[in-house]
Amino acid sequence: MKKQERTKMSIIKKILSVSAVSVLFFVFMFSAFAQGTEELVLDDFEGVISGGEHGTVDFGSGGGSTVEVAASQETKQHGEQSLEAKFEAVAGGYMWIARGYDLTVKGAGCWQVKPEEIDFSKYNAFSVYVHGANTGTQIAIDLVDGGFEYWRYFINDDFTGWKEIVIPFGDFFARGDWQPEKADKNGAMDFPLKVFQFEPRPEAKGTLYFDYVRLVKKQ
Repeated sequence: MKKQERTKMSIIKKILSVSAVSVLFFVFMFSAFAQGTEELVLDDFEGVISGGEHGTVDFGSGGGSTVEVAASQETKQHGEQSLEAKFEAVAGGYMWIARGYDLTVKGAGCWQVKPEEIDFSKYNAFSVYVHGANTGTQIAIDLVDGGFEYWRYFINDDFTGWKEIVIPFGDFFARGDWQPEKADKNGAMDFPLKVFQFEPRPEAKGTLYFDYVRLVKKQ
């Protein structure tokens, strides 16, 4: 009788153990699904990182400033590599580092999801991980909307190591210093967004890293 009871208890424990694992698996899957509905990865800079007419990054500089980009496997936040930018920003100079669509470098249009396939109503903020150089200067983050209007936000490069930067769409402002001729300049952020762009501002010199660009739903 005691042996039968021990056998029953053993069976019950196994059932409870399997049930607990099933519950944990369900919670994990539900959490992953929920997160998937609140963020969308645009770019994690995997694959070839190169410049030039047939490159994968649209970047350049002028006015005495310089910038070069490469893939970094050593300093990364997500995946196998990040985007490395070595720069020198001088007074009166400028630069840009862009990925997206309808750029001069067509190969820079390599987001994980094309703009026209994104339901932007599900998201309200732009997120990127930045590995700071602690230069004390500003870094401009630009978004280009469906009407080719450039929208800007500044962060301070006053940190070292990785930091997630989350910027609500409403915190970007239309650039007043420059807009392309084809920009509609209507003062409204028109979706879909097509480009994100980084620009270390004068005067500073160093190396920055960018990784894991996403659209997120900020509460």
